[in-house]
Amino acid sequence: MDRLNEGEVDMTKHVIVVDIVGLELQDVQSGLTPNIEKISDIGEYSRMAPAFPAVTCTVQASLLSGEYPNRHGIISNGLYDRGNYSVSFWEQSSNLVQSARIWDLLKASNQHQPENTKTAVLFWQNTMYTQSDIVVTPRPIHMKDGVINWCYSRPPGFYDERLKPQCGEFNLADYWGPFASPKSSDWICKAAEYTLQTERPNLMLVYIPHIDYSAQKFGKKSDQVRDDLRTADDMVGRLEQTASDLRIRDNTSFVILSEYAFNDVSSAVPLNLKLRDAGFLAVRKINSREYIDHEYSVAFAMVDHQIAHLYIKKGYTNQIKRLLESIEGVDKVLCTEEDKKLFGINHERSGELIAISDRDKWFSYYWWYDENSEPAFARTVDIHRKPGYDPLDLYFDQKTKSISLNTDLIKGSHGRPRNDATGEGFAFYSSDKKTGLTQNGTAGTIECVNIKDALINLIS
Repeated sequence: MDRLNEGEVDMTKHVIVVDIVGLELQDVQSGLTPNIEKISDIGEYSRMAPAFPAVTCTVQASLLSGEYPNRHGIISNGLYDRGNYSVSFWEQSSNLVQSARIWDLLKASNQHQPENTKTAVLFWQNTMYTQSDIVVTPRPIHMKDGVINWCYSRPPGFYDERLKPQCGEFNLADYWGPFASPKSSDWICKAAEYTLQTERPNLMLVYIPHIDYSAQKFGKKSDQVRDDLRTADDMVGRLEQTASDLRIRDNTSFVILSEYAFNDVSSAVPLNLKLRDAGFLAVRKINSREYIDHEYSVAFAMVDHQIAHLYIKKGYTNQIKRLLESIEGVDKVLCTEEDKKLFGINHERSGELIAISDRDKWFSYYWWYDENSEPAFARTVDIHRKPGYDPLDLYFDQKTKSISLNTDLIKGSHGRPRNDATGEGFAFYSSDKKTGLTQNGTAGTIECVNIKDALINLIS
């Protein structure tokens, strides 16, 4: 759709959702984000309780489906295939999500009003092959001599034929790794502006990731995070200005939210190394390098920031639970079906046990004793072969000309359940239109699973 002609008015409803990683209520109240603060003041705002674990794939699936992971099945950023003895992180397929998401529900409810159901989703997880009208998500092609920067898009030519000429090639190195920066968010914002100008979707979901990098590298209260908050706020202003230029601002709702809050951390707990020390984790040596032997291991930990799923052979769960509870830096272990149900994580994909770190700790995936035995992918940005999340992908070691293995470098992490008493872990939500989620414009806390219905109400 082109811009409106002189005198024409687009009266259809539009909703623009901007997901700014790590944004908290106190950030908006601090004066760092005037554009977001304006949206909050004219509508509603509150703290938002993320799903557990508070990690990207899980929370995004909960926001968009209105379900917890015990229903949608995205139990972390990684999945373990018990049949194939394999771990995979950052799988993109939409088919992994076992609950309908908002674009599916809009299509079903408005099948007789297709003009009110055009949806666009930019850079949210698990969106390959989904039925949203417009999808853009990074999908690099790994070749023998390097990586081809590419994005999957729906329709197929939307990235190659339209966004790429308009915005330039999306640089994966800006999105993750030691050179990750706000440039990734800037490209996504440009793509969102173009999508709004040319397609005028009724619902557009935009992911702004760059605060994630600075919060992990420097801590949540760092100057770098403050600068990145200002940059994210400028992007909100750009999108709002685009809506105004298109003369659709009056019938456009802006929803600003985040997925989780960060905790400042001081050190890591190597759960797999602890399991190996106790004789529960087996390794195989291949070309002098050690890899987890999932077949012969009694237990191993699929770690993800401040949580870990423990996959355990039958009959050993109680022994592993006692070991975990003895490890310094482990705060809590979910072991019974009732424990998991309480946190909405009772799903067949979940580990037999789920470990939660202390607030100032995070879990590393490491299992080797010396650098001569480290797996070949340890010092590379190889997110799909590492059987655990590795924040040290953000650090380049000049001495080794590779990714650092110094876990003390990491200053921020997340994933633990929210704590009502201390206020830990709460994400942020605001809308410039009243949705009924809050009372008198503000509320102590809303649940992330209620966002989906609120968005549908704004469009209806």
